[in-house]
Amino acid sequence: MAGWRIGVVVGNEKYIKNILKVKSNVDSGMYLPLQLAAVEALNSPDIWYENLNKEYLKRRETAGSLLNKLNCVFDENQSGMFIWAKIPQNFIDSYNFSDYLLKKYEFFITPGQIFGENGEKYIRISLAGNPENLKIAVERVDKLRDSGI
Repeated sequence: MAGWRIGVVVGNEKYIKNILKVKSNVDSGMYLPLQLAAVEALNSPDIWYENLNKEYLKRRETAGSLLNKLNCVFDENQSGMFIWAKIPQNFIDSYNFSDYLLKKYEFFITPGQIFGENGEKYIRISLAGNPENLKIAVERVDKLRDSGI
């Protein structure tokens, strides 16, 4: 359910009551079908989670291959739905690098700067999208690669 923005809060009853006061004035609740989907996901057998973890591992490996080809530096042990990578030093910032990738290879990688100034020299790849898009990006870099990156 990547990106669906559903979660849970657990803690001291006093603090939970305070959170509920704020939440009740900020939004009107989570969309019921989304809640039901979350319940269904939580009731899934262990094999479902194991298979999902294997899928995300494959996506992470493909994204890592792409980042290596682009000369980005990243922690190969990152976990979660995103991989953050430092852009090559010869690019001014993440917008510049993201624009370069779009123009040269015709794919978009999220510039880290959209998340604030600490992301200036970073890009972020989502592992939640279609895994074929990652494979296509790798193929495009392999096909069009030059010595300029």
